[in-house]
Amino acid sequence: MYNMDHTKQSTGNPALLLLFFSGLFFLFFLSSSYRNPFVAVQKDSICTLSNTTTIYAPQDDLEEALSKASMANKTVIIAIINKAYAAQDIIADTTMLDLFLESFWLGEDTRPLLDHLLLVAVDQTAYARCLFRRLNCYRLETDGVDFGGEKIYMSDDFIKMMWRRTHFLLQVLNRGYNFIFTDTDVMWLRNPFARLSKNESDDLQISTDLFLGDPRPEKQLINTGFYYVQSNNKTIKLLNTWYAMKDNATGQKEQDVLLNLIRGGIIGELNLTVRFLDTLYFSGFCQDSKDLRAVTTVHANCCRSIDAKVKDLKAVLRDWKRFKKYSSYKRLENVTANLGWSGHFGCWNSWRVDNKPKG
Repeated sequence: MYNMDHTKQSTGNPALLLLFFSGLFFLFFLSSSYRNPFVAVQKDSICTLSNTTTIYAPQDDLEEALSKASMANKTVIIAIINKAYAAQDIIADTTMLDLFLESFWLGEDTRPLLDHLLLVAVDQTAYARCLFRRLNCYRLETDGVDFGGEKIYMSDDFIKMMWRRTHFLLQVLNRGYNFIFTDTDVMWLRNPFARLSKNESDDLQISTDLFLGDPRPEKQLINTGFYYVQSNNKTIKLLNTWYAMKDNATGQKEQDVLLNLIRGGIIGELNLTVRFLDTLYFSGFCQDSKDLRAVTTVHANCCRSIDAKVKDLKAVLRDWKRFKKYSSYKRLENVTANLGWSGHFGCWNSWRVDNKPKG
């Protein structure tokens, strides 16, 4: 009776039953793990490894900035800014950078391109301004040189800054990135990729001050304020040769040196394919586009000071907004064909006065 009662009492206790089966489960698990303790770990590791992809880790700040701004084909848009172009003062409440970015807003099919614009700041003020605008920014430092103030055309500091720019762009090519370089005094009124050659065999496409009617002859008056370069061995050799002439080019800006190289036959020597851009599409104050229905960019070239450029580029954007408004009405279609540009009076007068750089 005692045994029967004891068995009945034991089997009828839920806590004891739970403890009994938990013990059995633990022994089973322990014996299985002992036979092959890493089965579960190996399975998870294999799955993880089989589904991983190569993760690219940028080498440095420049690589990180370029990869962030890059298009799928490793093309970036690069502009270089300093304090004089980016910071407002008491008199001038509109900067060159303000106008440059506004042109992307007002242009046709240009707003998405801001994702691929890399602003390269040569001083801390310009860099802070870029970050405040939430753009793609890179801080380019040069030991012992202050690039913050305005650099009047052809001054010693202007020439130094142009050569520093060339050296930086050579670094970009060496990293395998194609680029459009654009001065910030270039207004982007339409997407330039629609007008640039899509032929990858065109190594260099460069703007001109005065277009002579054919995109191939080497006698064109080039302008390095806007150009498109494919990264390859030929273009890297070109920029290496170009930059190497810096110390033997006293009193010459980098544009003059490149022009002399082209006229000296470097295109043929390096087997480069170069296209010189028509000012009908890629225009400037040296030679206005004759057709607002075709114009893509407007460059404030042939101008000596920032104040003059800002004044005349404001007029360019007013002309553009007027054109866009008239274009929105079909009945005014004939009117748009006859619209022209306002006079570039600020820039014309900039050559007649003593322009002193701002600090």
